[in-house]
Amino acid sequence: MNTPVSPRPEAADSEGLLRRLEWTVIRRLDGLLQGDYRTLMRGAGLDLADLREYQHHDDVRHIDWNVTARLQQPYVRQFTEDRELAAWFLIDLSASVDFGSDIRAKRAVAREFTGVLARLLTRHGNRVGALLYGTEVDTVIPARAGRLHVLHLLQRMAQRPAEAPPGATQLRDLLIAGQRIVKRRSTVFVISDFISPPGWEQALAELSRRHDVTAVRLFDPLEMELPDLGLVTLRDAETGEQLLVDTHDAGFRARFAAAARAREDALLSSLAQAGVDTLELATDDDLLDAILRFADLRRQRARLASGGAPAHLVRNEARRAS
Repeated sequence: MNTPVSPRPEAADSEGLLRRLEWTVIRRLDGLLQGDYRTLMRGAGLDLADLREYQHHDDVRHIDWNVTARLQQPYVRQFTEDRELAAWFLIDLSASVDFGSDIRAKRAVAREFTGVLARLLTRHGNRVGALLYGTEVDTVIPARAGRLHVLHLLQRMAQRPAEAPPGATQLRDLLIAGQRIVKRRSTVFVISDFISPPGWEQALAELSRRHDVTAVRLFDPLEMELPDLGLVTLRDAETGEQLLVDTHDAGFRARFAAAARAREDALLSSLAQAGVDTLELATDDDLLDAILRFADLRRQRARLASGGAPAHLVRNEARRAS
């Protein structure tokens, strides 16, 4: 459970945050998406509606082989999407997400993104739930609908300790908890900076086999490239270890940037292999633009999938769109 320390100052202003997001982001999204909020999430299930003859560009996965064998003509199943949708937010609030080089930390970006998506979806009668991770999965918020429920979710996020206690993030624990708690097929947003020891990749792949999963990767530009600031003390938020470095050294800055690029490539490769969509969300990003990028990614992926494109091509196209 959470250590009983002072809550964040924004804990008392969840209503103000949500009002601001509704005015600056959500209303504009309604217009820009033209009501097509369903590009942000897929149905919880599919109901068989009809059978018809196979046509060019139909998804071969929908062929009904029993009917095809009986009639000696390929037939495909047609489905209607279940209208009852649920979205779950698996939110990493470990020590490393407290970092931010400018006016916003990664934690604030996670809270704003969650507020926008949760409110956008609950306005259409959908349910949202959440799992919050600090040093363990210590909070489960059941999936419900309505504005008050979104406020409750934002409040629980804001009431975390003013600074998360140091400790290596075990993202695998959050993903396994998601597998255990989210029973029915849902849209799942894994919100994290993905700074974690290896071992989470297989758990994410297993989660994506049951659910429609999007990885929302939080990062700060300073994690990618260091400016020339002279002698600087760097602190590892996960372990508390400190290191004095000379950022005036061009060679050191180059090695830092190369290591960051290598980590970036390895992370994106792992996410692609897990078969999940990825939205990269920086602390200096415009939230509206980021969500529109995500909606475009989903539309592109849906078009490729409906044309029967091979799965690896769909994932590669989605990765380029992000």
